Amino acid sequence: MKCPYCATEDTAVIDSRISDDGDTVRRRRECKSCVKRFTTYERVELNLPMVVKASGYRTAYDREKVRVGFSRALHKRPVPTEYVDAAINRLEQRLLALGEREVASRVIGEMVMRELKKMDDVAYIRFASVYEDFQRVDDFREKVLEVKRPGFKRTRVTRTSQPAKSSKSS
Repeated sequence: MKCPYCATEDTAVIDSRISDDGDTVRRRRECKSCVKRFTTYERVELNLPMVVKASGYRTAYDREKVRVGFSRALHKRPVPTEYVDAAINRLEQRLLALGEREVASRVIGEMVMRELKKMDDVAYIRFASVYEDFQRVDDFREKVLEVKRPGFKRTRVTRTSQPAKSSKSS
């Protein structure tokens, strides 16, 4: 591993720890040349599907791009980073479960919205306003009413146990 400070390849691992979810290894390293320390993260590289944009352009899935979307929506909101990491992991697991070689960017955006809806109402509305291209105040009002709808929070809270009863029929 190259040292990020002096570019020497002679570094030593001082400490290794597995993350709580078991998906990542955090390694503390020290450069033998400049004696500075740095942290690296090791994770399994998954073959996630290619992302197909609305224009038809294809690009590789980018975890960092998804993280930036979450970060912008959650700016100054009281949501721990661990929740974002877990949401991105769930999103990637769902993408893998699709078993497709390509996925529309719209599908990823909808998955992000679902995760934000569970985390924080304000972040969900922020993301939806950009993602769904709100043009009128009424667009915001409709989304806020959706969030305030009776049973909305109950559905989110009981998601891990029993699904909440909905007034809509499936």
